[in-house]
Amino acid sequence: MTDHVDRFHAALTVLAGHGHIKQRLIKAWDDNLSEISDDELPVALKQSFADLRHDMTQVSPLNGESVICASVRKMSLDEASACAARIVTLYGELAKGIDDIQVALPLPESEEIRVPPFLVKSV
Repeated sequence: MTDHVDRFHAALTVLAGHGHIKQRLIKAWDDNLSEISDDELPVALKQSFADLRHDMTQVSPLNGESVICASVRKMSLDEASACAARIVTLYGELAKGIDDIQVALPLPESEEIRVPPFLVKSV
């Protein structure tokens, strides 16, 4: 799952770059997010990502353009900005989930916690 966090982070880097929002959105999706399957994401994020994928692929392409280019071309600036914001939100939720998982991991049984000798009360 950390691969997905890295992909979303790379998409955010593109979205934060220079250029028109529609161009940045197309590049962020094509280069980083298009290969992610909904089933690979945590259950809580599957529907949001599926909805985003639907919005990014809902228009039939014309004359050799990609379905992503066609869909983003038909979006208003507000719609393109909303898609970019949804990518940011998904990244935040995904990164938050990784942090929660890391905090909840128990120590292996073989690793016992050692108390330094100076903290041990002598009897």
